[in-house]
Order: sequence, then C-alpha cells, then structure tokens
Amino acid sequence: MTATLPERNVASPVRKMPRAAPPRRRLLDRLTPADRRVLRLYALTRLGLWLVTYCTAWLFPADGDAKSPAPWLSHWERWDWAHYRHIAEYGYFGSFPGMDPASDNRVAFFPGFPFTLRAVHTVIPDWTVAGLLISLVSGAVAVVALGRIAGLGHPDGARAGQRAVTFLLLSPTAVFLAAGYTEALFLAFALPAWLAAKNRNWPLAGLLGAAATTTRVSGLFLAAAILVEFLLARDDRRGERRMRALPWCALPVLPAAVYTVYLHARTGDWMAWKHAQERGWYRDFHTPAEAFRHTRDNAFDHLLTTGYAWEFQLELAAMATGLVLLALLLYRRRWPEAVFIALNLWALGTSYWYLSIPRATLLWWPLWTGLAHWSLRRGWVKEAYLVVVAPLMVILAVTFTSGRWAG
Repeated sequence: MTATLPERNVASPVRKMPRAAPPRRRLLDRLTPADRRVLRLYALTRLGLWLVTYCTAWLFPADGDAKSPAPWLSHWERWDWAHYRHIAEYGYFGSFPGMDPASDNRVAFFPGFPFTLRAVHTVIPDWTVAGLLISLVSGAVAVVALGRIAGLGHPDGARAGQRAVTFLLLSPTAVFLAAGYTEALFLAFALPAWLAAKNRNWPLAGLLGAAATTTRVSGLFLAAAILVEFLLARDDRRGERRMRALPWCALPVLPAAVYTVYLHARTGDWMAWKHAQERGWYRDFHTPAEAFRHTRDNAFDHLLTTGYAWEFQLELAAMATGLVLLALLLYRRRWPEAVFIALNLWALGTSYWYLSIPRATLLWWPLWTGLAHWSLRRGWVKEAYLVVVAPLMVILAVTFTSGRWAG
C-alpha cells in the first residue's frame, strides 16, 4: 500500500487590487520636472503682480486726498471686465442698471469667457474673484503647454520651455493674463490645441481649437494654422485614411458660425459682431497705410494726453515686433505659424488705428518660443530682455490696475 500524504488546507492568498490614485495625484504624476519648474515660476509671478496691485492701491488712489485705498479686488474691475460681467449676469440682450443702449456693444465679445464666468460664479459668489480664478487656472494650463511646445525637438527642451514661459510672464502686457480677461482662457485651449496638432492628434486639436474660438475670434486664425500644419504633415498612413481627419481641422470654425447665427436670429444682422466692433472700437476697415498713419499721429502729434499717446506708441512697437516675427517665420519656412501671425496682423492692422496689439502679443506663441531658442544660442538675449523689456510689465500692471488704458 502506498501511503498518502494528508492534504494541506492552504488558503489561497488574496490579491489586493491597487487603489486608484486620487484625481489630484494622477494629475501631478503627469507633470514632468520641467512642468513643475514652469508652474513654480508662474506662481511666483502671480504673487509679484498681486503685490504690484497692492502697492498701486496705496500709491495711486482715485482720490488724491484719500486716507485709505480702494478695495484690492476693485483694481481688477477695469475696462472690458464690465462687458464680460454684464454678459455673464444679464446675457447679451438683457438690460442692467445704468445701461446706455447707445454704447451697449456686448455682442462684440465672444461667449466663451462670460459663460465660463457664469458657471464659476455658481460656486464662487464674488464675480471678480470668479474671473480672477478662471485666469489663474487657465494661465497654469497655458504655461505648461507653452513650455512643452518650446521644448519640441530642441536638444535642451526643459531650458527652452522655461525660457519661453519666462519671456511670456515678464512681457509688457502680462497683467492681462492675471486679470479677468480672455487671454489666459484662450491660451489654455489654443496652446494645447497646437501641441496636439504637432503630435498629429487632429481630433483633439480640432476640439481644443473650437473651445479657443468660443473665447476669441483669434481661434479662427489658430484653425488656419492647424489646417496648414495638417496639409504639410508627413504621415505614413494611407492618404484616404489621413484625409478623414481633415474635418477635425475645420471644427474651430463651428463656434463662430453658431454665434453668428444666434446674433442674426436676435438682431437680423449677419454682421452684428463686426458692427459692434466698429461702433465701440473703430474697427472698420482701413488700408494698412491709413491705420499706420492714424496711429502714428495719435502717438507723436500731441493730439491726445500723454498717457494715451504713450499707449499708441506701444501699439506701434507691437506692430513692428509682429512684422519682424512674421518675416523671420517666412524666412525659416515656418508656414503654419506664419499664417497665424499674418492673420493676426492683418486683422489688427486694418482698422482705423492700431488697438490692443500689445495684448495680442500674449497669444503669439512663436514669439515666445523663438525668443527662448534664440536666448539659448545667444546668452545676452535673456539679459537684454530682463533688463530692458521686463520692467515695462510693472509699468503696464500699474497702468491697468490704477484704471488707465493699458492696451
């Protein structure tokens, strides 16, 4: 007989499933060390701008005899902010206290930012805080995307990204990235859209580009750049399969079309947006020569007070910067980026005068990436920028937060 060993009652080990990381942890894990350095720089510059605003409140009160400054938040409620809040609170056609129908040009502003403001306001009761929070979060997304774009294909991508973000955050009109304005939200969609296009993810590029168009008409210029990038892309897939992605590149046109149809349904005017721009900001068509002449006259012929004249001088400087940038992009055959800049310059350079071009430079990512790459080849570029250009950021921050026109 064969002896049998007694059976061992061994319990099978229980395999524990790994816990899913919380959303915040998963988000942080996707950030590279370069992203974290960029975000640290972003946070520090936000503190700097808030400190400038605090000092402005004390040094430049509306009443020269004031013994106490106006509330800190009130210094961010300037210029276009009133239009965004009125749209968010009352819609495009609802009346509000103190409204002057003759100067009500709310339809000149695309709905993306006001609708986001209304949504955030359901959680954040204060309208101004809600607007600042939108720009704060959007700016963080934008600088990470800009840093990654600058690093594409560069041997020292981390440094290139950090340089590009530094130049953006210390640019003369950087205060508009912190204010409750559209620039930060636009960049939060537009820069990831461009990054997706460079990675040949056309559906994502189209969706993000469409979101960018909801905030600014500049989204249409981005769509043109994405389309050119698509047409020039070298792709190993069969042509028929690749062309199926083409409609995604046209998706950013859809929000502008829907907004146009909506305004026509309410006003009977297919050009309601354009006509509001003309009424409120003299954005009717003029030749580039006429626009330049009108801007030059207001800048240097002593027709306006010195503050406004100085702002028109900045407009001229920003246009000159854009033209140099466009020439360099064409020389280097960077066709998609050249299309984006050319359309921006055409739109801004064919009005009665130049208006808001310094602000528009915030959206010109080829400017910031180009400066970053140049500074890595020529060390003096960063030094010259920080010493000569960056101080203008503080001046324009004081200008804006003290209630003066800042572009």
